Amino acid sequence: VRLVESGGGLVQPGGSLRLSCAASGFSFSSYVMKWYRQAPGKERELVASIAGTSSSTYYADSVKGRLTISRDNAKNTVYLQMASLKPEDTAVYYCYAARGSQQYWGQGTQVTVSS
Repeated sequence: VRLVESGGGLVQPGGSLRLSCAASGFSFSSYVMKWYRQAPGKERELVASIAGTSSSTYYADSVKGRLTISRDNAKNTVYLQMASLKPEDTAVYYCYAARGSQQYWGQGTQVTVSS
């Protein structure tokens, strides 16, 4: 099982990034996919989630209207489109897959929002 995030980097406030998480080794479309983030000195927090096939979504209040989660089950990939980024969005972003008691984490990708 692998979850490999990509797309992180340094961006100015107000800018955009798109994170990708490529999954392999499990039945991707039957898993709920989530993005978490962890800023220095803070606990890991849920940012967004998307169901397997219904594509229903959830967003943390702090990112509603700015971040969009989506998935392509044909490509076994989940995305996080990030817009209007703020310095407080700076964190390591982790991809997470869950189905019942089965849970998998990616290694994380750093997003830094700074001028």
